[in-house]
Formats: sequence, structure tokens, C-alpha cells
Amino acid sequence: MALSEEPAAGAAEDPAEDPVEDAGEDAALACGAALESFGESAETRELLGHLPAGVADRPWEQERPNMQERAGAPTQSLLLSPRGSAKTVRAAQCSGWLGGSLQLACALGSCLGSPHGTTRGFPGLMLSLTFFFLVIMDKYQEQPHLLDPHLEWMLNLLLEFVQNKTSPADLVHLAFKFLYIISKVRGYKTFLRLFPHEVADVQPVLDMFTNQNPKDHETWETRYMLLLWLSVTCLIPFDFSRLDGNLSQPGQERASTMDRILQVAESYLVVSDKARDAAAVLVSKFVTRPDVKQKKMASFLDWSLCTLARSSFQTIEGVIAMDGTLQALAQIFKHGKREDCLPYAATVLQCLDSCRLPDSNQTLLRKLGVKLVQRLGLTFLKPQVAKWRYQRGCRSLAESLQHSIQNPREPVTQAETPDSDGQDDVPEEVESVIEQLLVGLKDKDTIVRWSAAKGIGRMAGRLPKELADDVTGSVLDCFSFQETDSAWHGGCLALAELGRRGLLLPSRLSDVVPVILRALTYEEKRGACSVGSNVRDAACYVCWAFARAYEPQELKPFVAAISSALVIATVFDRDVNCRRAASAAFQENVGRQGTFPHGIDILTTADYFAVGNRSNCFLVISMFIAGFPEYTQPMIEHLVTMKVGHWDGTIRELSAKALRNLAQRAPEHTAREVFPRLLSMTQSPDLHTRHGAVLACAEVARSLHTLATQQGRPVSDFLDEKAMHGLKQIHQQLYDRQLYRGLGGELMRQAVCILIENVALSKMPFRGDAVIDGWQWLINDTLKNLHLISSHSRQHIKEAAVSALAALCSEYHAREPGEAEAAAQEELVKLYLAELQSPEEMTRCGCALALGALPAFFLKGRLRQVLAGLRAVTHISPKDVSFAEARRDALKAISRICQTVGVRAEGPPDEAVCRENVSQIYCTLLDCLKDYTTDSRGDVGAWVREAAMTSLMDLTLLLGRNQPELIEAPLCQQLMCCLAQQASEKIDRFRAHAARVFLALLHADSPAIPHVPARPELERLFPRAAVASVNWGAPSQAFPRMARLLGLPAYRYHVLLGLAVSVGGLTESTVRYSTQGLFEYMKEIQNDPAALEDFGGTLLQVFEDNLLNDRVSVPLLKTLDQMLANGCFDIFTAQENHPFCVKLLALCKEEIKKSKDVQKLRSSIAVFCGLVQFPGDVRRKVLLQLFLLLCHPFPVIRKNTASQVYEMVLTYDVVPTAVLDEVMAVLSSTAWDAELPVVRAQRNRLCDLLGVPRPQLVPKVSPAPQATWGTWGPFLVRPPNTAP
Repeated sequence: MALSEEPAAGAAEDPAEDPVEDAGEDAALACGAALESFGESAETRELLGHLPAGVADRPWEQERPNMQERAGAPTQSLLLSPRGSAKTVRAAQCSGWLGGSLQLACALGSCLGSPHGTTRGFPGLMLSLTFFFLVIMDKYQEQPHLLDPHLEWMLNLLLEFVQNKTSPADLVHLAFKFLYIISKVRGYKTFLRLFPHEVADVQPVLDMFTNQNPKDHETWETRYMLLLWLSVTCLIPFDFSRLDGNLSQPGQERASTMDRILQVAESYLVVSDKARDAAAVLVSKFVTRPDVKQKKMASFLDWSLCTLARSSFQTIEGVIAMDGTLQALAQIFKHGKREDCLPYAATVLQCLDSCRLPDSNQTLLRKLGVKLVQRLGLTFLKPQVAKWRYQRGCRSLAESLQHSIQNPREPVTQAETPDSDGQDDVPEEVESVIEQLLVGLKDKDTIVRWSAAKGIGRMAGRLPKELADDVTGSVLDCFSFQETDSAWHGGCLALAELGRRGLLLPSRLSDVVPVILRALTYEEKRGACSVGSNVRDAACYVCWAFARAYEPQELKPFVAAISSALVIATVFDRDVNCRRAASAAFQENVGRQGTFPHGIDILTTADYFAVGNRSNCFLVISMFIAGFPEYTQPMIEHLVTMKVGHWDGTIRELSAKALRNLAQRAPEHTAREVFPRLLSMTQSPDLHTRHGAVLACAEVARSLHTLATQQGRPVSDFLDEKAMHGLKQIHQQLYDRQLYRGLGGELMRQAVCILIENVALSKMPFRGDAVIDGWQWLINDTLKNLHLISSHSRQHIKEAAVSALAALCSEYHAREPGEAEAAAQEELVKLYLAELQSPEEMTRCGCALALGALPAFFLKGRLRQVLAGLRAVTHISPKDVSFAEARRDALKAISRICQTVGVRAEGPPDEAVCRENVSQIYCTLLDCLKDYTTDSRGDVGAWVREAAMTSLMDLTLLLGRNQPELIEAPLCQQLMCCLAQQASEKIDRFRAHAARVFLALLHADSPAIPHVPARPELERLFPRAAVASVNWGAPSQAFPRMARLLGLPAYRYHVLLGLAVSVGGLTESTVRYSTQGLFEYMKEIQNDPAALEDFGGTLLQVFEDNLLNDRVSVPLLKTLDQMLANGCFDIFTAQENHPFCVKLLALCKEEIKKSKDVQKLRSSIAVFCGLVQFPGDVRRKVLLQLFLLLCHPFPVIRKNTASQVYEMVLTYDVVPTAVLDEVMAVLSSTAWDAELPVVRAQRNRLCDLLGVPRPQLVPKVSPAPQATWGTWGPFLVRPPNTAP
């Protein structure tokens, strides 16, 4: 039975609601609506008709109000949004659907056992209803307390079927499954209190276990809920022996209730499903009863220890048994009284030590072992509140407030009266427990460390002051740099627990705070990554806990260090979780302590969401915080010490940029202290440190120059002669140590290129220095050897080298402003032009971009030569057909050169864009729009087309602003038409780019671009305001709009060419919406013979111009097939041998001539079948072509032809009625993939039936001495009575 997925009628959306906020609720509504339509369907009503009388009395229509009546509370509060606003209508609907799904599921499930019912289709129905109920309940995961008013009636409804002895087993299992879903969402501890737990419930619940199969994995929810239910019934305040009666009746032996419960618990502690967890809960409630602990606790503990002793954590069975046993023991020692458990604690601890759980690779076993150890340790120690603990405030908020009013200036501290004086002897087992917990702090898994940390806190709270201080000292030993990150993380968690419980005295803060400050920046590199983010996160938790635990005067000596460390972690940590944790800890300290400098101002800027973006933190927030003097130097120091040499390249780059910003806040400190350190770090043997230091030197030097310029001071006021010399020596020292080679050489080349650019832009006085030649060598060598650089970093290095070249030439290769050094100009231009013909594509890319980056005075007198060299790169030749990236970069260079030299209409062609060379530039760019090169990477020509479109836009807008008369009408028309074609093609990204360029030129108004064809019509079709919000990358929005251009004769050819490729494409959405746009236009002109003739002529012209061009012809054949099948040319069928169909047939024959392309042949077959609808001689010729294809050498083509001809005969009335049945019989019964002689006979029979001349087999004449095979085999097939 299919369930309707349509929303309920009349459920309109509220436009004022947040769509993101309501997304989850809408999903619930959709499921509920489907459930409602399912419940009201005819099939469900038929099923309800077979229900027993007790169930059928409450039909579906009446159930929703019943559910709301049972709730007893307004359903408006059932479902709240994340912001807490009541969704009244939706809550009511969800409440009705919630109850409806429960009632309908149980009602339908009861049919399973009804003698009058039917079971057809029930498993699928139960699965669907369970899914609907689960989806609705999952909406309450974040706020499960909203279910509390409804738990009781849902429980009663389900237990009604469980407690009914006539209920079939499947219905009982279904009810328990629903109960489990509820308990999973709300939590079993809350939900369990509502279960019946009277004396009369014990035996029925126990009896239900007799029908359970522990190995049935489909019904584990039933056993899980039964065990939890039994654990509640164990809380009855009566001795279980009173329930047994007389157990020793003659001839009958019955086990006692106590034995039965214990047997059930022990059997389910070793099962592999979740019932094991419930069995542990049952044991904790049962064994700790006063009547049971005297008789059964010792034996159960003995059974548990034996189970642990004979189990091994190296087998699956052993792991399962140990898991259940450890859970049970931990729960017993948690809930049992100390005096009851103490006699067994030492034995259990000894057995646990022998299990060697820390050596296990099972995380859960190690966690349970730590949990049990701490419970044993708490058993050894008397429960007491340490009188020596530090406590801030009172436990009661009212007392705290009253004390604050009476003594506003005094700190509120209180020590509770202990249960003992704390001088009792501590059992020696406690030392073993503490040792195991300290080992657990260093475990490799977080959940084990967290459990051990909580155990340390609980144990320390019961120890004397001296011993607790020893424990603190042992925890601090975890922070040695010989320890792993796991030990640091566990130590942080333990310190947070000790501080939160008041067990870390203020006297210890002087030892703890330095450790936490180191933990806030802890990071250890391992291979290609690092560890330590969990340590930093835990350190933030410690700072958060300290803010709540201590009075402001206790932390006052450490405020400066902690606040700076938290600010640094907030803005400079690599991981977003750590940044947000540090921000939360800073906020807590600002609110609780009130002593953090500028806390409110910083929190306003560095909030939870702002620190989510790493770049924003490094470059924006850090700049704001550095405006407060307390944080400026610590932030700079951290960047230099920790982040400049970071293993992550992105962090190094951001750190260098952040130093550039922060240098503006402390220029003297940066120049005097920081810059010399950075210069010394450039010679570090560590690659990352060296790379980051060079980047930082470049950025800081640029920043100091900018500041000096703003203040009207010379840069020497900040950078002395020694610093200048250090900058110059960086390149030479790296070159002498051969650090430009190898993998590390890639990083150093990029960094030094960035240094060159920044030094040149800073106008450092290095003109005429020998270092300039060294820098020029590095740039040239990098651009010439780009092919030797790894692909992932090639683009960044290329961009850095090109930018460095532009800055270097502008500053150091100029004899005087606006005039280049002749020697340097000659050498560089000649070098780069020569390398444009390099056999390495990447060398061409680098040199092309280098030519584009040259300043205007460098191109003076060389412009024609440079443009000619770049134009040669854009031409496709057989040897460099795959050099698409070189052609792309050459186009970028041409565009950049045009922007650099500017436009002068009557200027010399060797110095500027002028009337003499503008047409040639346009032709170069327009020719590149026809680059459809493909290789193993796909349509790499798209890169070239994208660059060509961008360059055309930049050039046209440049001319439009300066010399619009240089834009000739033919060029402008060709440009706009080519852009329209690109905006109609199939690749989303490039179609969107073409549309944006097209509209930018159309709507350019400063001034408007002249000679745009059909501008008024275009502005009407694409109004500026309407197209601003269009997503041109979405086929559904782009194609319907672009198809409108078919009505403009100037654009029809190119738009039709682009649409043909899209309509015949492969992507479903592209094909769908492009076809829709084309057919909408065809519908408009279908009854206009003149318009249709024009369109048909354009379509045939597109076909003729692209014959044998598979990129266009194959999708065009598919487009023609769709147009013929949809009757787009029905008006032509009124005339025999219409020129359109005659020419189309000729073009199709020419296209498939000697073709072995199966896809093309299949598409042509469909077109031939569509051409049959045209009367006259053309029909006979089409049938002849189809019959020729029935004997094609490829069996797949023969079968496809026969299939499509069969459909053609059924669709078009082209076969006489007298022979119709026989023709169809031949087409359907012949094995067209059989041998050719057999197939040829049947083909000839069809020719005779339809009056088509049989094709003749003619030997192929070849001048070669030996026979050769043609495309169609050893013979050439042609009609009779034709010349050979």
C-alpha cells in the first residue's frame, strides 16, 4: 500500500515563521499528514472492519480527540520551537498524530491474532506506522521534558494491550517497541516511574519472561522494557518470601520469586543486545534490597567474580559477559549501602586487578573497570564532606543573597560540618584505587579519562587534606612534556573536577595556573597533522570551572595571565571548537569574576558565532582586541612563538597577516624585538619555521613602511641598517644552502616571492643592489620550471611569482618614473616571448602571465610583439591541443595588458589599444569561445571559454568607458551572439558566467555599450531588476529565459546551437528544462508557417555547419527526435516532399555515413522514424534507410532499428492495413541479432511488403592487390539501378 506524501489540505505555511527553525516541524507535519491520509484510506477502513469488538469501538476518526482528552494538559505546549515559542496548531496536530499512530498501530496489530481478521500486508503496515511514530518522537530529542504531560496516557494505552492475555505475541512486541521509543527519547529513569509497580504486578511480569527467546534479535525491545519494569516492581516494600506461598507442595516443586528474579537477571547479563544494560539496572535494584542482600548478595557476587575470572576480553563472548558483569557490580556498589558492600569490596578489587582490564583494547570494558574501581574506593572511605574544602557561596541561593546583603564586602565562604574529623585511618586499598584512577587519566580514550577524572574528584572529597593534596600533586605530574596528550587531557579534566568540587585549595593555584596556561597552547605534531585540540579544549573547561569555584580575590594574581591566554585561544586557535570553548570560558570569567580587563567589549566582538570563522579571528577580531594594551604584546608574542612556525601552512599565512595588522598597534616593540627574531628564524633548519618567518618578515616590513608613510617618517625610523641587511640576505642564504630545491623548495620559493613583492611595494632602498639580480633569477627560474612543482601548490607559486615580478619591475627596473631600463626590458620580454613556445605547458602559463603583469612602461614599444606572442599561444595546433591552461592564461594576460596600457583611438599600436589593433584582439578572444577541447580531465576548453568571456567583458567595458567608437557593430553583434550561445549550453558554472557577462554588457550604463543587437527587446526580456536575483546556474531558471531569445533573428542561430547541445545532453535537469524552454517557443510559432520556416531553416543551417562534429551533431539528432515526436513540424506534413524534410534526410544520411558510433546511429534511427510522417518520395527514402540499418553489421543497431520501426508502425499510419499484421509479425518475431543472411531475408520480405526496392549487394572495388573491408563489411550496399 503506498502512503500519500502530500501535505494535509489547508495546511498553509505562516510567512512570518523562520523556514530554518520550522524545517524539523514541517517534516513532522508531512509525516503526520501522510499518516492521516493513511488512516482514512479505504484499505485501512477495510482492515479496521475486521478488528475485535473491543478495539473496533474506537475508530480512527474519534481517536484524535480521545488522545487530547487523555493528555489532561493543553496540547499547545507539546511542541515548542528552539526559541521557545508555542506552535499551537502544529502542536495539536502532532499530539493527534502521536496518539493516532499509537492507537492505529495497536488496533491493526490486534488483527494479527483475530480469528476473523486478515494478516495480508501487516508487516509493511507495522513498519510504516513505527517509522511515523519514531519520526514524530525524534522531534522531542532536544526538549524531551515536553513529553511529560503525555507520558501517562501513552503508557496506559500500550500497557492495555500488553496486559491483555488474549493479545497476540506480535502485538505485545509492537507495544514494547513503542514503549522503548518513548523511553529512549525521555530517558528510562523518568519514564520508568510511571510503570505499575504494585505487589500484584511482580508475578505477571515474571511470567512474561517464560515466552521470551533471548536469541531473537527482532524482539530485544520487549526484553529490555520487561527487565526495566521488573526492576521497578522490585522496589515494593514487602519481603519477597511473602509472595511465594507454600513452595513445597507434594509432587510439585516451584522456585521462589527471589530465585526466579535472580535467574532472569543473571541470564540476561550475558546476552549480546541492549537487554544487558537493563539487567544491570535490575540487579542493582534487586540485590540491594534488605531481604535479598542477606540471602543472595554473597552468592551473586561470587557468581559475578567467577564470570569475570573465566571470561577473556580477547573473545566476543568474553567481552559481552564482562561488560554485563562489570555494569552490574558498578551499579550494586553505587546504590548499595556502604556497610553492606564493604565486606566484599576488597575481594572484588583483587579480582578486578587480576582481570588486567587496562590491557584490553575494548574501550567500554576499560571505562567500566574505572567506574567500578572508583565505586570500590568510595566504599572503602566513609561518606563525609571534607571540612577543609574551599567553597564559594552557599548551597542555598536565598542564604547566599541574604549573606551578601548583610555583609556586602566580605567574601561568602562556608565549610560544612563534616561527618567525622577526617583523621580516621585510610584503608590501604585506597592507595591502589587512586593509582588505578591515575592510570585511567592517561587512557587513550576520552570516556575512560573522563570517568577517571570524576573518580579522582569523588575520592579526594573523602580524603584528609594531606592525602588529597598528594592526589593533586600526582595529577600535576600528568603535565610533564614526557607524557602523551592523553595524560595532559586527563589531567585537565581531573583539575577541573577538583576545582569544581572545591578540593583544589587556593594555595595550589600558583602550581596549577602555569600548567593550565601551557595546556591552553598545547600542540604536538605527529606526521602530517597534530594532536592536542582536546587538551586545549579541556584547559578551557578548567578555566571555566575556576571562574565558578573561586572568589575574585583568589584569582586576582592570575587574571592577567589567564585573560591573555583565553583571548589568544579565542582568536588564534586552529580548531573552531577550541576557539568557542575559550570564548565561553572568557565569558564565564567576565561574568563571575568581573576582573578581566575590557571583558564586555571583547565578548561583544568575539562571541560564539564570530569566532567560528578562522580568517575573521586572525585578521579582524585580533585587530580589535589588540587595541587594548593589556593584550597587544602577549598576542604578538604568541604569534611569533607558536604560530609562525606552525605545521599548517594556512595558519602560517594567517599568522603573518595578523602580525602585519598587530604591528600597527605596537610598532616600536615590533621593530625592536619582533623583527630581529623573525630574521633569525629565517635561517632555521625547520622548514615550517623558515617558511613562516620569511612570510612574517615580508608582512611586517610592509606594515612598518605603511605606518611610516602615514606618519610622514622614513622607514629607517623603524627598520635600521641591520634589519635592511637582514632582508637582503634572506635570498642569498637560502640559495647558498640550496633550500630552493626539493619539496621544501616549493614553500620557500613562494615565501621569497611574497617577500620580494612586499619589499618592492615598500620601496626599500635596494635599487642597483646585487640582490635585485638574485630576486629576478628566482622569479625567472620559478616560472620556467613550474612543471617540476607539485600540482597542489603550483597555482599559488605561479601567482606569487607573477605578483613579485610586477612589483619588482615597477620599483627596481625603472630608470626613472615611467621609463624602463633598456637592458632589463629587452632581456625579460625576449625571455618570456621565447618561453611561450616551450614544450612544457606550465612554462607557457607562467611566462604568459608574466608578460601580462609587466608595467605599462615595460610594454612601451613592445606591445605588438607581446600581443602576437600571446595570440600564438591561443591557437590550437596538433602538438599543443591539450594545452588548455596555457591558452587560458594567455587570454588572462591579453586582458590584463589591455587594462595596463589603456586605450587611445589614434595611438600607436605598439603602445596602446587603438583602432589598428582592437579588431585583432577581439578576433583572438572570440575565436577562443569556440574552444571545446576535451581530454581525460573532461571539457578543458571550458576554462578557455570562461577566460575569453571575462576578457571580452573587461575589454568591452574598457572601450565603452574610454573610446566607445572603437566598438564596431559586427564585432559587438558577434560578441553578444556568442555569449548568448554560451549562456544556453549545458555546464551550469560556465552557463552562469556567460549569462552574467551578457547582462553586464547589456546593462552597462556608464556609458552604454553601442551596437548591441535588438537592445530594446533584450531590455524587455531581461529587465535589470528582475534578472538581478536569477540563479543562472540553475537550469530551471536559466533555460526558460534564454529560450526567449529564439524569437530574435539576430540571436536565433547561436541560441539554437547552445540549446541543441543542452536538449540532447545527459543531465536530467538540464535536458528537462532546456527542452521545456525550446518547446514553449515552438508552441508559440507552431501555427505561423513563416516563423516555422525561418526556424526550420536556422535549425538545418546549424546541422549543416556542424556536420561530423560529434559534440553538436549527436545531441542535435536527439533534439530533432524530440521535436519530430512532439509534432513541432506537423504543419510541414501537409506538403509532399517539403524542402525541410528533404534536406534533413540528406543531412542525416551524410552524418552517419561510414560511422561506427553506436550512439550517433541510434539517434539517427529515431530521426528517420520521425521523418516517416512526411509524405512523398521522402517517405520511401526514409524507409530505405531504415531497412539498410536493419542489416547493419552491429547486432545492437539491428535490434534497435527493428524496435523503433515497430513503434513507428504503431504511431504513424504509413503501412497499408492489408499487410500491417504481417509487417508487425516480422518485426517482432525475427531475431535481429542473428546471422546477417538470416536477417537479410526477413529485411527483404519487409521491403516487398512495403513496396520498397530491395538493397543490392555489390562487391566493393578496391585498387589494392588484396581485398579490404569497408565500413559495412566486404560489400557495399546500395539501391538497385544506381551507378557503381
